[in-house]
Amino acid sequence: MAEESTKFGFTEIAENWNGRLAMLGFIIGLATEFMTGQGILSQLGLM
Repeated sequence: MAEESTKFGFTEIAENWNGRLAMLGFIIGLATEFMTGQGILSQLGLM
C-alpha cells in the first residue's frame, strides 16, 4: 500500500474527518431542534 505524503485534498484521512464532522453537525442540529421545538431555519430567522 502506498504511503500518503500529503494530508490535503481527497485523502482517506480528510474524508474520514469530513464524515465525522458531518455526523457531529447532524446530531447537534437534531438535538437543538428537539430542545427548542423549532427547526434550524426558524432559529436562524429564515422562515
